[in-house]
Amino acid sequence: MHTNMRFTALAMLCCAILIQPVIAQEGPKHEQTETVSPPKPKEDTPKKKARRDTPPLPADVPTFRADTSLVMVDVSVLDKHGNPVPNIPQEYFRITEDGVPQEVRTFAQTEAPITVCLVIEFSNRFQQLWSETWHQTLEAAYGFVGALREDDLVAVVAYDMQSEILSDFTTDRSQTHEALQRLRAATFSEANLFDALADTVDRLSDIEGRKAVVLISSGIDTFSKLTFDKTRKIVQNAGVPIYAIGLMQALREWYDARGYLDSIARLDFLQADNQLRTFTKESGGVAFFPRFYGEFSGIFKQILQSLRTQYLVSYTPTNTAKDGKFRKIQVRLIDPATGRDIKVVDEKGKDVKYKIIARPGYNAPREVE
Repeated sequence: MHTNMRFTALAMLCCAILIQPVIAQEGPKHEQTETVSPPKPKEDTPKKKARRDTPPLPADVPTFRADTSLVMVDVSVLDKHGNPVPNIPQEYFRITEDGVPQEVRTFAQTEAPITVCLVIEFSNRFQQLWSETWHQTLEAAYGFVGALREDDLVAVVAYDMQSEILSDFTTDRSQTHEALQRLRAATFSEANLFDALADTVDRLSDIEGRKAVVLISSGIDTFSKLTFDKTRKIVQNAGVPIYAIGLMQALREWYDARGYLDSIARLDFLQADNQLRTFTKESGGVAFFPRFYGEFSGIFKQILQSLRTQYLVSYTPTNTAKDGKFRKIQVRLIDPATGRDIKVVDEKGKDVKYKIIARPGYNAPREVE
């Protein structure tokens, strides 16, 4: 059991990025609005009742009830290399809901600690002791924990037939490592991804600050009570970005090239990858499908950079109808002087392509009759 596995994040050189015409002269405006602080554990925080027959979070997990009329949107702006674009002033952000412009109420960008729930598939279906997938799972789990900062909070949840909280949110890495050491021999063959993911994001939705789920999974669901569509809706409404690391990519290609995968197994794996892409895209995260162990450190760095340099934006919807319908959110970067999309250029004045990662929408609350 490789309990001391670590990955050292590869040094990555970030291009100096300027945004014309104003961003190059302006820095982040900390005084513009109130910021959303990252969570701190409380000893007297009451437990939240679980939606289904799963164990509740421990009592000291920080939970808060957000204003339901306020829509929170975590926004990441990344260049083509996956590096974050920092120091974009508030006035450049344009948010629309179903095509209607919304007024930004709060805005913040800080290098604050983050809260991460590491959700790990650990079923006997793929992760038999000493198997290649077992090694890959542990490499990804230990490597990501090793890339965190000292003040980052992390919890570990493993799932097979059901999810189990192996360790609570903590900055004590010894507790986290003890939890990972329990990933020895898998017991059940089921891998109920939908149930585990829905329970996790549902509980995290009430925690303030920068939070995310890092999912290490094959993407296959075998026996969940929830359907894929119901899980999608829960993910969309939770407002918790999901970053997925898909397992078994190289191994699947090796088996497929030698004719060991039939058409049904091949389709199952393709569906699994699409499920991971859907959950991450609709939550404002990213899915990664590494084929080599050497890719892990770059993936960890990109995930953590995206979380640390996110812009936390909120607005009160102009549409106050409680009809339960899906509201589409679009985030753009607009030059307030011209109304056009801003350009990102490097130090040589060349255009740099960028992408905006944010949740695509949410379901409005439904009024109870």
